[in-house]
Amino acid sequence: TPMFSGIIETTGTLTAVAKTEVGARLTLTSTLPLAEISLGESICINGTCLTVTEIGVTTLSFDVSAESLRRTNLGNLTVGDAVNVERSLRMSDRLSGHVVSGHVDGVGQVDTIVPEGDSFLYTFAIPADLSRYLVEKGSVAVDGISLTVFHCTPTHFTCAIIPHTHHVTTLHRRKPGDPVNIEVDMQGKYIEKFIQDAVATALAGPLQALRDELAVLRRQIRGN
Repeated sequence: TPMFSGIIETTGTLTAVAKTEVGARLTLTSTLPLAEISLGESICINGTCLTVTEIGVTTLSFDVSAESLRRTNLGNLTVGDAVNVERSLRMSDRLSGHVVSGHVDGVGQVDTIVPEGDSFLYTFAIPADLSRYLVEKGSVAVDGISLTVFHCTPTHFTCAIIPHTHHVTTLHRRKPGDPVNIEVDMQGKYIEKFIQDAVATALAGPLQALRDELAVLRRQIRGN
């Protein structure tokens, strides 16, 4: 399974968006060295893990499923739009951001952008079912960018964006109301699943015993 770090290598520009029977094909140009890229390679585009399906003289193409178009902001892209681009990690790479799978959990929205010195405070609205995975000082991927949560509520979270990140990603193009892909830290989801399964297992015996006792009581009541 390919993994990413949320450290954007470059941005790309869409040169073609073609609808297909099963979704869409996106074609883009970027500064990635095409000679080092192979067909079938996984590349993260706006936080979405996509497979290279065609390599042109100066372009890369990706087939996007209908499901990915529905669950991400890729379906809103048009020719000329900029996207964040990151190749998958190698085993020897430094993990400068956090582990990003490229499987988008939902689409949020830019709420406010507040300058703070040379930096910016970006506040994003988030789907309600994802807010429980966010904690202050925790990690989140926004359009594939590894960010640290500065503040969070049940409906929003805020991140402080340094000038470098603002400049080398698509964030400087974002404005309030724009949709953004959100991937929460997968560790939180694993922990939640582990706890849910552990609680269900721990309660299985007592619950069954209670059901058995209730069944006995019902039979006794009917007998009386």
